[in-house]
Amino acid sequence: MSDLLERITIDPERMHGRPCIRGLRVTVADILSLLAAGETREQILADYPYLESPDIDAALAFAASLADRSIIAAE
Repeated sequence: MSDLLERITIDPERMHGRPCIRGLRVTVADILSLLAAGETREQILADYPYLESPDIDAALAFAASLADRSIIAAE
């Protein structure tokens, strides 16, 4: 999974520091939104020919790593 996460870049000078795919102007959130809207991997790759299949896996892995964090609610 660490190999996949290396595809995710965070640069304050690009896309306001939002996590991006390989320094491109495509954010992890863009990929996740497309998947949530029902787009298939094949459709995404056809619409964004500069993306690679492992980029989609990386976006999912990144989201999974964030979702696995504990959240402590303040009272």
